[in-house]
Amino acid sequence: MIRLTSVELRRLIARRLTVVGVAAVLLITAFLLFATWRNSQPLTAAEQQQNQVIFEQIHKDWELHGEENQAQCEKDWESQPDPKPTLEEMCNYTEPKLEDFGRPKTVFTEVIPDLLLGSSYLLAFAGFLIGASFLGAEFSSGAISNWLTFEPRRLRVYGSKLLALAVGMIPLAVVVLALVLGGTFLIIDHLGTTAGTTGKAWGDLTETAGRAVLLAAAAAALGGVVGSLLRHTAAAIGVAMGYVVLVEAVFGGFLTTAQPWLIRINFDAWVKHGTTYFVDKCQTSVDGGYFCETVEKTVSFEHGAWYLAVITVLLIAAGAGAFYRRDVN
Repeated sequence: MIRLTSVELRRLIARRLTVVGVAAVLLITAFLLFATWRNSQPLTAAEQQQNQVIFEQIHKDWELHGEENQAQCEKDWESQPDPKPTLEEMCNYTEPKLEDFGRPKTVFTEVIPDLLLGSSYLLAFAGFLIGASFLGAEFSSGAISNWLTFEPRRLRVYGSKLLALAVGMIPLAVVVLALVLGGTFLIIDHLGTTAGTTGKAWGDLTETAGRAVLLAAAAAALGGVVGSLLRHTAAAIGVAMGYVVLVEAVFGGFLTTAQPWLIRINFDAWVKHGTTYFVDKCQTSVDGGYFCETVEKTVSFEHGAWYLAVITVLLIAAGAGAFYRRDVN
């Protein structure tokens, strides 16, 4: 099995699409770092002067009409129908401060979680694409039948291909996530602030990156499974894109209560160690009115882990059964 896997790894690395995919991922990572650098740029002197002028105008208006506006707002609040917001939410005419105007400093601990999550999606997509192409091309070209003449034990061949895809994806994921973490820290340390980046914060970020690496490896293997089931790269990509559009976007958008059973939410729950989503809860009030409120729901890390594990095991088992029994010609 080890020798088979090493052979598959060499074949995977030698493929043109693998090289193109790796180059594309690295290029997109560089673009993410460039975008972070652009967004972290401090205000220019002209922008600071403009903010000063706007602040002085608003502060002057607050001095003249602040108490009047606050009193009128409180009066309007009393006549609001139930359910109504709190007084502090509706009427907040506190004194404006200069630091509230303009672009705030970029904070590393606030920016990096979203960058890691976005990089996780990028790596998972790239891994799925490379995996689907790796096995899909072998079936569509007929190369798999030639390979089985040298190694007729199908499950060993199937397992070695999936293992090679998973193992081969790990170095790319590690490099990309290290670039994102290190590059973002250096950029924001120079242009923004890295205050609050304690040892615990680094530990949490490292764990997040580790979970993203495992997910990228699993996505590559599952791409190989789908490619072997559909026997064509384009078909595998088409099915994946169809799922994203029809199920995740359309179905998930209309039936929000089903979100805990969609891949995206569980993907987020795994990477972020738990996530939240929102549903609209609508009901009729005592006076016959109809109103809706947005309720925040939670998907735990354990839920996401079990969900993704079950999906992975079922797909790999289905692929193994099809690979073992179906004609490869």
